[in-house]
Amino acid sequence: MVVCPAVAAPAVRRSLGQCRPLRCGAAGPRGTWALSGGGGSLRLCSTRASLEGINRPVIDRIIRVDHAGEYGANRIYAGQMAVLGRSSVGPIIQQMWNQEKDHLKKFNELMVAYRVRPTVLLPFWNVAGFVLGAGSALLGKKGAMACTVAVEESISDHYNNQIRTLVEEDPEKYKELLQIIKQFRDDEREHHDIGIEHDAEMAPAYSVLKTAIQLGCKAAIFLSERI
Repeated sequence: MVVCPAVAAPAVRRSLGQCRPLRCGAAGPRGTWALSGGGGSLRLCSTRASLEGINRPVIDRIIRVDHAGEYGANRIYAGQMAVLGRSSVGPIIQQMWNQEKDHLKKFNELMVAYRVRPTVLLPFWNVAGFVLGAGSALLGKKGAMACTVAVEESISDHYNNQIRTLVEEDPEKYKELLQIIKQFRDDEREHHDIGIEHDAEMAPAYSVLKTAIQLGCKAAIFLSERI
């Protein structure tokens, strides 16, 4: 999730915090990714990712902005938990936050594997994410969930754009990165649906709030990709 500058699913849903399985393949020149033993976090099966023949500007942009987004998402949930952590919706927010922590951990690994520098805007996202999370939570559960819906809708669309870009480049060369992005895209969609199920659309001035947050998301994505 990318932070914007201006958050229990029914039993039929899978448990939050459990990522979809990605199994290790045979060792080869490219790294392969899989689930670690516990907690559903992903791990790197091989110790290095091949940097030969990759489109460096495209990969740098994708990994940099996604790392910034997951960092910002963690700050949003931290802000929401500071306000709503002891409320009835606290466990739901915590479960989604746990999943975002796994996402950030994975992009931290990808930053090293692909030798990508982080955006210089991380200190700003640190503050802005927490403020957005706490501010939306001060509107109550509905406000927090409206924030989730707005952000997750934007980010799932952004992940879809990245998937299309990598498929056009070379789906085999970027197979492992595609697996990760697709999985995280599905996780963000689930968070969106949870927000809808928990009355996001009943938040005060929902349409205005959603539009403002999504405009902020677009600006944040644009900036984090480039600087």
